Amino acid sequence: MTGDAAVDRMGARDVAQGIAWQAEHAARNDAPITARICLAQLAVMQGDTATGRRISTWPGAVIEDALPLRLAAAFHHLHLTGAEARLTPVYTGAITDQAAVDAAVLAVVRDHDAALLRWLDGPPQTNEAGRSASFIAALAWLSGRIGPRFEMNELGASAGCNTMIERYRYELGGVGFGPAGSPVRIAPEWRGPPPPAAEVTIAAISGCDRAPIDLADRAQALRLKSYIWPEQPFRLERLDQIIALAQASPPRLVRAEADAWVPVRLAAPQPAGVTRVFYHSIVWQYLAPEARARIEAALRDAGARASAQRPLAWVMLETNRATFRHELRVRHWPGPAGWTLLGEAQAHGAWVEWRG
Repeated sequence: MTGDAAVDRMGARDVAQGIAWQAEHAARNDAPITARICLAQLAVMQGDTATGRRISTWPGAVIEDALPLRLAAAFHHLHLTGAEARLTPVYTGAITDQAAVDAAVLAVVRDHDAALLRWLDGPPQTNEAGRSASFIAALAWLSGRIGPRFEMNELGASAGCNTMIERYRYELGGVGFGPAGSPVRIAPEWRGPPPPAAEVTIAAISGCDRAPIDLADRAQALRLKSYIWPEQPFRLERLDQIIALAQASPPRLVRAEADAWVPVRLAAPQPAGVTRVFYHSIVWQYLAPEARARIEAALRDAGARASAQRPLAWVMLETNRATFRHELRVRHWPGPAGWTLLGEAQAHGAWVEWRG
């Protein structure tokens, strides 16, 4: 058994297999430096360090937990802060031989063991604003069905980059949304027909996260940057622009577990003519099964009470665990039973394949 399906069926609990898969996935997505950093973790597993021992005995699902990317971000942080010169030739591409990369990474782990361990405590905070293109397209699709005004509630909002989607300018398959003068322009490669050229008005927007990142804090902002793959400087530049927006007017974020926050938001007054939307991207896999079940039950029950005057919608951009493709799905109440697949998107928003 090989490939994505094999990894998924085996639960990706074999650490070496999961690391190798993540490296291959990065290489396929034009990220050779990230691929080499991930592969070097196989050598780290064999070394006598606390970091090596912890990853080699990882108790969870390696890919679903994004274990290799947790440690990759730690190395990138050492590079971005200038704390580790031995990584510079790796990140500049001056060193590409895997054995040489392994040696450099092993030396760094031995000298930064305790600091690296802390990066393994939580999942990546890849708060990628490029994913908001999918959300805006979904809102345009919903606009023609249940109305153009939306109250947005983001689960797992991290730093809130996607809790500021009303501030960005979008060019989606020839259709424009958002303020024309925004310093943040999101224009993914658009595949398929354009989204509906419908009115989209975000009346209110907020998000929750168990450990929200404050973009006004330089250290926290730099940590967020560390999760960006070094091969994608345009994402680093866009994040700088978003940080400036957040410093001028912070996104509205609440420190809360998603399954606890959803009922709170459902209980809040909902103006007539405004659709209450819950949305999230690459978050579902990090929630415990019981938390997912509670969210599903809360939204299902609220959907049964929704009306044409006060509709409810659920929008997600999440990984299909069978295909490892990121699917944009929507359901709304009142409306047809079940989910509608609107399209697929690249994990960092580089392209959107629209079905509509």
